[in-house]
Amino acid sequence: MAEDSVVVRAGRRLAASATRFGHGLRELAMASPSRFAVLVFLALILLFTALFSLPAASADGTRTPFADALFTAVSTICVTGLSTVDMATHWSPFGHVLVYIGVNVGALGVLTLASILGLVISKRLGLRAKLIAAGDTNPLRAHGGPVNEGQTVRLGEVGQLLSTVALSTLVIEAALAILLYPSLLINGVDPVTALWEAPFYSAMAFTNTGFAPNAGGLTPFAQDYFFLTVLMAGVFLGSIGFPVIFTLWRHHFHVRRWSLHAKLTVITTVILFFVGAGVFLLLEYDNPETFGEMDAWDTTFQAFFLSAMTRSGGFSIIDISQLNGSSLVVGSMLMFVGGGSASTAGGIKVTTLAVLALAVWSEAKGRPSVQAFGRRIPSDVQRVALSVVVWGATICAISTITIGQITKAPIEDVLFDVISGFATVGLSTGLTANLPDPAVYVLALTMFMGRVGTVTLAAAVAATSRSQHYSLPVERPIVG
Repeated sequence: MAEDSVVVRAGRRLAASATRFGHGLRELAMASPSRFAVLVFLALILLFTALFSLPAASADGTRTPFADALFTAVSTICVTGLSTVDMATHWSPFGHVLVYIGVNVGALGVLTLASILGLVISKRLGLRAKLIAAGDTNPLRAHGGPVNEGQTVRLGEVGQLLSTVALSTLVIEAALAILLYPSLLINGVDPVTALWEAPFYSAMAFTNTGFAPNAGGLTPFAQDYFFLTVLMAGVFLGSIGFPVIFTLWRHHFHVRRWSLHAKLTVITTVILFFVGAGVFLLLEYDNPETFGEMDAWDTTFQAFFLSAMTRSGGFSIIDISQLNGSSLVVGSMLMFVGGGSASTAGGIKVTTLAVLALAVWSEAKGRPSVQAFGRRIPSDVQRVALSVVVWGATICAISTITIGQITKAPIEDVLFDVISGFATVGLSTGLTANLPDPAVYVLALTMFMGRVGTVTLAAAVAATSRSQHYSLPVERPIVG
């Protein structure tokens, strides 16, 4: 009897500790969703590092070195696409399944995923869950304080947004897989193998990751324009962001009813897509290692494909290391911008660029406020945009200097791979696969900070906004 009572008391203490731990997590998620996201991302990375380290995850049945397992876990959860090993041949079927699951979990966004799971379990979405999920759609919400201006997704619409996220992910990836399957068969892929490669490619396109399940990557499909176009469509849908997909689902082509965020995202994305393709066409048309040996049609199509993939897609047909130095700089600029906010893409985001461009234009025109499409953009949004750019540039600069010092590699190659990691793109000049372990850890940290760091900073900047009942004397320093 005494032993039974001891067991009962121990069980009660364990249950009480679990309850306190659960309450602590809920309080943390409510008080600081951005910190909660970082902790969950870290937990997922550690879990997948352990799984990738298992002998069953490698094709030869041996344990993958810790640096490679960690880097693959970070690249997978942060939907980056860079790798220090050959993704097609190093991993076993179990390892490829881990990659597939990891990119889909990482692409949804931790806060969105947690809210969806809570909705499934509890059959309802309470105010706490709505506030947490809203932090994933807009960093200005993530500090837990008041947000006065109109938002892209209103709090009452969060439940609908979560449904849109889940359904759009399933529907879009399924549709892409169905479209890709015949092309795989036409290009000689075994029908059973194609049943795996089609959903894998669709997930890698929609999540903007860029891993390929087959040896040789996209080389066998270099002339299959339908296959490549489907991949570009998947990358575009993933990069515009779930709030924009939500807006398109609600209002379709009624552009006047779109939110300002949706208008800025779509317009800036399309402009960068065409401008990027035009610049690549101009810079590479006579390069025999890239576009120089292609006819006019191939050159034009590949320029558009490269422009789409530098926005965060990560797939490549040409050898990136053979691009001219000027093209590497252009590619770095496109990667640094990335895709839309609350999307599977990385970078500083196209809306950040749009807000800063509008601010510069308003200053040049002498306007007292920044305006677009009949709406005024408040100063705190401009401040967050500027902070995100400075934060991203600082991360890339420090990482480039550090890895350049460690490897002594050409700085343009280092810069390209660092920005590719920070912006979760996945394109590489070949440098990443040959990095020593210290540089691997630096680039892994860069990928992690690129995925969660800018959002966390945006939340921190928003959190510092305080009402002030007095104003200090004005003094203007000399600028410029």
